[in-house]
Amino acid sequence: MNRKEEIIYATLELASVNGIKGVTMAQIADKVGIKAPSLYNHFRSKEELIREMYVFLRDKAQKNNPGGPLDYTKMFEKKSLEEILLSSVSSYIGMISNKNMLQFLKTLYSERSTDPMAAGIMVEETERMLAQSRDLFYALAVHEKINKTNADMAAMTYALTIHSIIDYRMDKITAGELKEFGDENSPVPGKITDFIKWFSNMIGGNNNE
Repeated sequence: MNRKEEIIYATLELASVNGIKGVTMAQIADKVGIKAPSLYNHFRSKEELIREMYVFLRDKAQKNNPGGPLDYTKMFEKKSLEEILLSSVSSYIGMISNKNMLQFLKTLYSERSTDPMAAGIMVEETERMLAQSRDLFYALAVHEKINKTNADMAAMTYALTIHSIIDYRMDKITAGELKEFGDENSPVPGKITDFIKWFSNMIGGNNNE
């Protein structure tokens, strides 16, 4: 582990207890065991540190995702629309359920209404989901997995509904009502599974089966 990674993990540990707003650069330096001025050799500000933390933890979570990268080419040939969407959501939830990524997101969720930086990162994550969903739905349209509908509107409806259910699950986890996202030995919550089944029936195309 290099020094920047050590700083990121130390900051995550402090933020999980004190919140992002409650963590100072001096506290981070003390946690790492360096002098505060040395910390600025790696990150120019706390905002830069938090934003780099988001990118680092997200990339790390994607690489360690048990589902791994999805091969949509094979999916389009062999799987139904419902199966493709479930695989896509399962992969995404596998990424955000990573221990460190989940801890980071829980901290952001608790502060996004009052902290512009936390809100900005959550907006960026939502926009990533929207862009990935749009690309997926364009490909689904080309392979006639969905009917002749507005792919942009279908992707937005799908992504924002999934995002809202994930928000709901995250709130329940933060409230201590749940320990994980999934239901009944599945990484995907039942509400998402039910929505995908309904949505697939609504927009399924000629090659949906």
